[in-house]
Amino acid sequence: MSDMTIAAGRRSRWGLLIAPVLLLILAAAWSGFWFYAASQAGVAADAWRAQEAKAGRIYDCAKRSISGFPFRFEVQCSGASVALVSQNASKTPFTAKLDNILVVGQVYDPKHVIAEFSAPATLVDGVTQNTFVVNWTKGRSSVIGLPAVPERASIVFDDPSINRMDGSVQVPLARAKQVELHGRLADGSTSDHPVIETVLQISQGSIQGVHPLLAEPFEADTRAKITGLTDLTPKPWPQRFREIQAAGGRIEIVQSRIQQGEMIAVAAGTLGLSANGRLDGELQMTVTGLERVIPALGIEKMLEEGVPQATLDRVAPGVKTQDLNNLFGALDRAVPGLGKVIKQNANAGVAAGINSIGTESTLEGKKARSFPLKFVDGAVLLGPVKVGQIPPLY
Repeated sequence: MSDMTIAAGRRSRWGLLIAPVLLLILAAAWSGFWFYAASQAGVAADAWRAQEAKAGRIYDCAKRSISGFPFRFEVQCSGASVALVSQNASKTPFTAKLDNILVVGQVYDPKHVIAEFSAPATLVDGVTQNTFVVNWTKGRSSVIGLPAVPERASIVFDDPSINRMDGSVQVPLARAKQVELHGRLADGSTSDHPVIETVLQISQGSIQGVHPLLAEPFEADTRAKITGLTDLTPKPWPQRFREIQAAGGRIEIVQSRIQQGEMIAVAAGTLGLSANGRLDGELQMTVTGLERVIPALGIEKMLEEGVPQATLDRVAPGVKTQDLNNLFGALDRAVPGLGKVIKQNANAGVAAGINSIGTESTLEGKKARSFPLKFVDGAVLLGPVKVGQIPPLY
């Protein structure tokens, strides 16, 4: 055998050995990178928790683990909890406990994080001491843009329900087939003056225990734009609302549509905040099916049974329940049956009042009424009639 043949054989054997050796080196390097990045993920999570704590939001995990090798990072948080702490730290106005949260990120796309939430969640109102149980079949969220300012985020719950605990009994409050909330930075938005675009969609939603009308399933789709923000760093909500008010910020309802059976309501307009932290502004509403909604409100029945003072305070400030009952009694004594006739025609009177406020219109090919819904320092006005009062946001 010649020297050239022997040399060629040696090179061939070295060529066969080089490939697996290089593969082992790359595997070792990748493993080192993954474990280093996993440790940094824990450091980043602790830094984020510390930042949130400054804003009064305390996050914790009874047990935290990181897995997903070799191409993913999976952060598992068992026994998750969050507490909102008031600025004076004298009380905790809100706490929530969750069974498990799984956060997943791909090594090749670290700016995109997906999370899954395991039900149920227990919420405790530290002010009223009411306890609520929230359930769902599937809950997940997606955030793009981390670790810097998120560019967009979404959260979706399938079959969510909210129940209030009354002793050991769960009292239904609200439920839906699906709830989706999406948010993103508007095009051209800057980090020092971010503009947020949001979309809230509710499918087959219902609210129990308030009014039979609200217990019927409804569909909702609301799109809004929020201006007046100075940054997106974590802050307590009262401080955030104060900054929005000081900057002349607005919540623009670009489009809102709610449908419940034959009734359809759309609205658009702009809302701001007064110096007292209450809503100010006006929405232009167009509604179909008012002839069905007014009788469903049960005005006649309320008058027959006696109007609660809280209701009168909303619709007729200053009028007392006893004064109203005395009025109907006096009418019946003066002209027997007159008070009853007025009660029976109450719904027609309310409908006529709304018709006098609004204008005729059409909505999706149906007869409708259009009218302004005004917010004046928290008071909600339908024409000259006060129909509600919204508490201050700070």
